[in-house]
Order: sequence, then C-alpha cells, then structure tokens
Amino acid sequence: MESKSAFLRFLREEKEKTLRANLLLHAEGLAPLTWGNVSERAYFEGNAYIFIKPSGVDYGAMTADDIAVVDESGKKIDGGLKPSTDLPTHLMIYRAYKNVFGVCHAHPEFAVAWAQAKRDIPNYGTTHSDFALGPIKCTRDLRKEEIQSDYEANTGLAILECANETMPGINASSHGPFTWGKSGLDAVKNMITLEKIAKMAFLTEELNSKANQISDTDLAKKHYYRKHGKDAYYGQ
Repeated sequence: MESKSAFLRFLREEKEKTLRANLLLHAEGLAPLTWGNVSERAYFEGNAYIFIKPSGVDYGAMTADDIAVVDESGKKIDGGLKPSTDLPTHLMIYRAYKNVFGVCHAHPEFAVAWAQAKRDIPNYGTTHSDFALGPIKCTRDLRKEEIQSDYEANTGLAILECANETMPGINASSHGPFTWGKSGLDAVKNMITLEKIAKMAFLTEELNSKANQISDTDLAKKHYYRKHGKDAYYGQ
C-alpha cells in the first residue's frame, strides 16, 4: 500500500513537472495552438516512465491530469488521453541517449524556415558556439516507405543518423526542430536557444551573404568547451 501511494505521488509530481515545461514552451511563443510537445523521462523503483503532452490538446486548457504516461516501449500506463503523435520520435531519442531525461518538439518560425529550406543552421558566432560546436544539422528527407510506415519512429532514426554529443538538437527536414536535455525544462531551454540561433543565422545571411562560418575555429572551440568540456569553467 505504501509503495502504491509513493507511486501515485511520483506520477503526480512528474506530471506537474511535464506540464510546467509544456506551458513554458507555449508561453515563449514557440508552440502556438497545439503545435508542440515536451516529454520527461523519470524512474520509479528502477523502471522508466515517459510523461508527455497529450495529442491535440490546447495549452490553455491542459492540466497535469491530462499528461499521458507510458513505459519505454510506448505502452500506456496512466492518463485518459492519447499521448502526442510524436511519442515514437521521443522514444527513439531516449533509447539512444541514456543521459537524456527531456525531449521537446516545436514549430518556431526561424528554425522551421531552415528545416523547410533543408539547410543546416550555420555557426556564425559565439552565441551558437555556446550551444553547439558545429552547425545545427538538418536531417535527410524520409523515403516514401519511411513516411508511409512508422513515420514518427523513422523521423527519430533520421535524427539519430546526424546527431552527436556536441549538439542538443536537430532539425527534421521540412518539419522542424527536436531538442533534448537533462529534463523537460532543459529541453525547452534548448529549443528557445535553437530558435534564437536560427534567427541570428538568418539575419547574418541577410546582412552578409558571404559571412564566414566559425565551426572549426579556435574561437568556436573556446566558447563550446569552456561551457561543455571536461575543464568547463562557465557558471557557478
């Protein structure tokens, strides 16, 4: 009985955390209407559970009780509403990265513009380098059979084909960005940053179509590794 009570508290706390992350995504203007979703992975007694926004639910009407809960195979554990249709993409990322505990997907304007242009987001400066060492990759186009069968899971596979340890997000071709982090909130913060970087890169090219990328420079490496390397010294 005590274990059941503890599990119910666990569900409540994690649902509330996931709700807060989703509401932040909406409040930042990155997910108007129902255009996005955040999930969080948490463990209870050694078992992993995924908490995710329900499919098609307006942010203004959503409550913690609406958050869907599944196991790592995608089997529904709790919640009366269907999980986001992007759940299989989230699950692919969780399975690939054991140190990831939050995944976010949204359709912010500038990041989506780069996805629709099917271009990587170039690294033109130190703001980008603080976030990712190289360009933010855009995935390949999915093949017809990948779209027609297991579309969302295949989107995840395409993301993983070009993801690496130096970037916390990828742009899905013609679709939009997915970001991840150590929590749902962290994944949302990475989405906010990715959209800012996408806008800065767009404006840079508007001002100078021949601007030089800095991915392989000492400046880019300094900014990335002072924040993310083993000898990082940024922050408290």
